[in-house]
Amino acid sequence: MTAHSCKWLNRKEDLSKEPQAGLLLNFGEGVAATAILSFSSSYCMPHLELWQWALGLLVALLTGIAKTGVPGLGILIVPLMVLAVGDARLSAGWLLPMLCTADIFAVIYWRRHAAAWRLFRLAPWVVVGMVGGSFALRLDEHTIRPLVGAIVLIMLGVHLWRRYAARLNTEVGQPALYGATAGFATTVANAAGPVMSLYLLGKRLPKEEFVATGAWFFFVINLVKLPIYGWNGLLTRHGLAFDLAMVPAVVIGAVAGRKIVDILSPRLFETLVLVLTALSTLLLFR
Repeated sequence: MTAHSCKWLNRKEDLSKEPQAGLLLNFGEGVAATAILSFSSSYCMPHLELWQWALGLLVALLTGIAKTGVPGLGILIVPLMVLAVGDARLSAGWLLPMLCTADIFAVIYWRRHAAAWRLFRLAPWVVVGMVGGSFALRLDEHTIRPLVGAIVLIMLGVHLWRRYAARLNTEVGQPALYGATAGFATTVANAAGPVMSLYLLGKRLPKEEFVATGAWFFFVINLVKLPIYGWNGLLTRHGLAFDLAMVPAVVIGAVAGRKIVDILSPRLFETLVLVLTALSTLLLFR
């Protein structure tokens, strides 16, 4: 056991007596206690500039909103997180725990609306894409990100062609293409949001069912990604401490997202998802 580990363990009893830490220790018990104690240790916190912390808070807020209200907003957080962390590869690992936190709120909010059966045909191909993505994580990130962006833009064009050709009365096809692309994109860049948005929009789901089905999809997928990221060294103590500090902003965003989706009309909702998908995907080329 290292000297830092001993220092961390010795502080556990003192921290548990503090009112704020005590409240958090009661939530999640052992797992949450370990996270809080790690966060409280000064040597675990990353050394970032004030603007990077501010950008991190914005990312956390948008993550919550995207998970419970506006899924197309989710892809915006990918380039923003790269700027906040300063490392394109590590940013994926720092972002994943925040996504998992927001996923919990999303599945709780939308548990009665999910149409999980619509994802059955997609699941095997998602696994294929994730396997490929796990190997691609060792490649240069500057090569992978434009590739993901190009695939999404092509699929967006296909969707718009289907829409204006009055062919949306039929369900979207090629689950293999959507599934493999989503699995690959989410593994290498946490960027499967546009792909899933296009797939679910093609299914003509009501907005509540749209958000709920996507929430359950990413809840499962992001949990599966944790060991993959751990194996590739993307989950670090500094990243986990950063994520813990962002939890309040994620919660606020999750609550706000639920309110936003309630006031959007179905037509406005679909248009917003398409526009955000196009604009945010372009940021992948930066």
